[in-house]
Amino acid sequence: MADEAVVRELLAAIPVGCTWALPVRGPDGSITDFRIAATSDTIRDVFGRGTQRIDSLIGELYPQVIGGPLWDLYLEVMSTGVSGRMDEFRFEESRSGVIAESRFEISVHRVLGGLLIWWQRVDEYQRRLEHTEALGSLGWSEFDLTTGRADWSPGMYRIFDRDPAAGPLSRTDQARAMLPDDRGISEAAWQTLDSGATSDVTVRFHIGERVKHLRILSDVARDASGTPVKIYAVVQDVTARVDSRTEIESLSDRLRTREMTALAEHRLAGQLQNMIQPVPRAPFELAGLEAMVSYLPAESAARVGGDWYHAQTLPDGLVALAIGDVAGHGLEAASGMAHLRFALVAWLSIGIREPGELLRHMNRLCAQLGITGTALVAIYDPRTRRLPWARAGHPPPMLGRGGRGTDLERPPGLLLGAEPEVDFPTTSTDLEPGDLILFYTDGLVERRDRGVDGRSAEIRAHLSSVSADPGPEPLARIHRMLYAPSPDDDTCTLAVRVLTTGVFPVASEPGSPEK
Repeated sequence: MADEAVVRELLAAIPVGCTWALPVRGPDGSITDFRIAATSDTIRDVFGRGTQRIDSLIGELYPQVIGGPLWDLYLEVMSTGVSGRMDEFRFEESRSGVIAESRFEISVHRVLGGLLIWWQRVDEYQRRLEHTEALGSLGWSEFDLTTGRADWSPGMYRIFDRDPAAGPLSRTDQARAMLPDDRGISEAAWQTLDSGATSDVTVRFHIGERVKHLRILSDVARDASGTPVKIYAVVQDVTARVDSRTEIESLSDRLRTREMTALAEHRLAGQLQNMIQPVPRAPFELAGLEAMVSYLPAESAARVGGDWYHAQTLPDGLVALAIGDVAGHGLEAASGMAHLRFALVAWLSIGIREPGELLRHMNRLCAQLGITGTALVAIYDPRTRRLPWARAGHPPPMLGRGGRGTDLERPPGLLLGAEPEVDFPTTSTDLEPGDLILFYTDGLVERRDRGVDGRSAEIRAHLSSVSADPGPEPLARIHRMLYAPSPDDDTCTLAVRVLTTGVFPVASEPGSPEK
């Protein structure tokens, strides 16, 4: 028992798998089982058990061992005293929560009247290695410079699409598979190793029908005299990474080209807008009105829109006021804007004055052009101060009067281009001297941070403030209050103030300020 206590204390501390088992004999002296007298505690069995197995029988702990090849080895070593070994013992277990099959290297020695069993689990180590290699597209190789013998891990055979039964690829065949343009890289790697440093290169190989990019990290082991004796290498297939980087670089180039194209389109669209509808810098007079236009491009260079306006005193003394927004951005939207604005000028020139009829013509034109948009058209009579107007999907004007800001009542009106034949009802608003009317596109009120309702309330508050105390330049004040570019859309505003005098200037050119 004194011997057992000493052996138990020794084996419990040994950081390897080790068990001392004493034979249990039957009445006839034959071995019927083995009792575990001592065992390691740091390296445990497949069930996670350490020294708690002491004094248990192997037949109770591992019944499937009895009568098998390992049991026969135990009996043989006990009988002959000659140590034995099993390079791959497979232990199978059917209970849940335990790996179904585990593999071990086991050596058995007769010691102190029993068996000293050394065991090392190899399946988990191999499984870790194989999974690491597979997941990382890795492999390792070892080349003995003295014997010329090479060893490859399973990952190397996968990388080179080679049957393990054929053995490692020879250095001559490896050189033949390397792309000629990369052989200089290989020479540089040898020079790096010769200098005593670790080599890290990426080389291309013809493997089957493919070209693979292999990253090779190499190091040299030397003897005591400094002579190289072995080369160790870790190889990783980085083809997918290189292909992804190439695709990302190509995508980056395409995006850069697209950005440059978008910037050029932005500039061209802006130039087209300025040619079609120049924006006066200061307020200008119309018949019985003072007007001021503001046009703010979107903050994003790629978001130039199709916002437009029109303000003109007509030959019969009426005033045409219009604003609109063609769907889309860039040159296409700018072109649609030009079509609608010039068409409106043409219809006004032949005497069409009814806002709903003007919108019906614009709607048919949008259907023919295959575009959509919103618009609002008003015809102001300075003699009666009546403002008939109609809308096609556009927000209604805002009115500032006597310290109060409101939205005008919204009549029905479908988006331009949605249906080829649609009526646009006209409503009328009676204006008073000093009234402020604000026509605008949706870029003014559609903001991510405040929302339409919050921004609209803010604008109505500005109109209330200016209408309550106009001061010397009310339109310029409104312009300064509203100056806030939208990040996503252009913003166009047409602010109009009803004059208190009855002076009616002569007709002007379409959209240009009165002199």
